[in-house]
Amino acid sequence: MRSAVAAFRFALFAALLVLAAGAQAQVAAAFPDTVPTGAGRWHDALAEFAKADRERPPGEGGVLFVGSSSIRLWPQLPQAFSHVPLVINRGFGGSTMSDCHELVRQLVLQYRPRQVLVYAGENDLAQGRTPQQVLASFQAFAQAVRSELPGVRIGYISIKPSPLHQRLLPQVREANRLLASYMGQLPNAEFVDVFTAMIDASGHPRPELFGPDRLHMNEAGYAVWRSALLHRVGTFDAAPVAAPAPPAGATEASVAAMP
Repeated sequence: MRSAVAAFRFALFAALLVLAAGAQAQVAAAFPDTVPTGAGRWHDALAEFAKADRERPPGEGGVLFVGSSSIRLWPQLPQAFSHVPLVINRGFGGSTMSDCHELVRQLVLQYRPRQVLVYAGENDLAQGRTPQQVLASFQAFAQAVRSELPGVRIGYISIKPSPLHQRLLPQVREANRLLASYMGQLPNAEFVDVFTAMIDASGHPRPELFGPDRLHMNEAGYAVWRSALLHRVGTFDAAPVAAPAPPAGATEASVAAMP
């Protein structure tokens, strides 16, 4: 009797598993890739870039801008820096610093630029990541770029103070501080501060630099960015100057006292 009951229970359990698997398969078929993750989320943006490359191959050795919608929506970005023969815009709206790292080959490496300028991190903070996580994602991105393009100049554009994200200003300031410190130690690299020019005397975001959504910049906002970047874009060979060697026979104390 007990063996019959056990057999019945086993058969019932097996039948329920089959039904559950079938239902899951039907849901998957009805809603394919409803919430894509990783590179799949950016399939359309990457396909658009690939199409543009086929129609007009950009060539190598240019200046490449990469990052979120502040880059993507920059009107006539190449014309803003017309002194540079080749400017490539690879901004993709809503992206994070971690996305830029994950897609570094498609977005950066395949173009073999001489200079890369990055704006990303604001969306990371808005999604709850910490300033330290933003720094780690950028470090991974920079290392991936330098591992294949060791001579490329890298610039990080500071996270802007968007009125919509005013509650995040402490995190924005901390992320910018961490990134500025890191860029100061990275050879042939620079931190481009746009944050300071986009806040008022009270430390609040300047609303006149933003559109109605209080997140994306208007023409005045992009003018601030262009002013901060103009003398930096195209500076391929502006590597930091090495400190002079101490005089022969100088002691550690005398070297420390040198100006």
